Amino acid sequence: MNETGTRRSLIYNLYENRIKPEEIEQRSFDTIDNEADRGDFSDDEWIVVRRMMHTTADLTLGDSVKFSPDAIESAVEALRNGGHIYTDANMSKSGISLARLKSANPDYTKDKVLCHIADGDVAEEGKREGLPRSLYAIRKAQPSLDGAIVLIGNAPVALLELNRMIAEGETKPALVVGAPVGFVHVLESKAELMSMKIPYIVVDGRRGGSGIAVSVIHSLCAITATANKNAGE
Repeated sequence: MNETGTRRSLIYNLYENRIKPEEIEQRSFDTIDNEADRGDFSDDEWIVVRRMMHTTADLTLGDSVKFSPDAIESAVEALRNGGHIYTDANMSKSGISLARLKSANPDYTKDKVLCHIADGDVAEEGKREGLPRSLYAIRKAQPSLDGAIVLIGNAPVALLELNRMIAEGETKPALVVGAPVGFVHVLESKAELMSMKIPYIVVDGRRGGSGIAVSVIHSLCAITATANKNAGE
């Protein structure tokens, strides 16, 4: 108890036993490595899955993560080439670290990360047509999607429209991260993506979210930075 008779605040334990942020992160990863089932994931795939688990504190998430055989390779090539990153939510766009992108390719700028969900023309078209803005937002991005990494963590309708665009030959992203969260259009949008001949990383089922989408691009940047370093040795 302190002088006022209330319980001593727990933050004092941190004041007295200091730990750096990077140490906290490493302890978290150590916990995941010790407690989660790695399954049959490759080393690079595990880097992605482990970052997802770190973001969600969900050690069962790996059961739902699906990779196409070419997902990592295609993503690394896209990042090395400085391909666009498209996100379906400004929350995801804001969460993407430019420093991490630059670790994969120093030429990355903020302009390479696209999100049109809040654009006035997109909002107006959605209102006029009576359909979600996410559909028109990803249509607007179509000229920049070839060779891009597309992150869908929020809007299953955006994923459904992207699937159509791919199937009809309008665009060919380097990687689609299919992780929309929710109950409507979610399961079928992910199943359709996994049936297509396009590199993908999918969180199957109803789980997903913007944070997971961001964790994927950050882990892919780390993989690419390591590959660049090894190539230079």
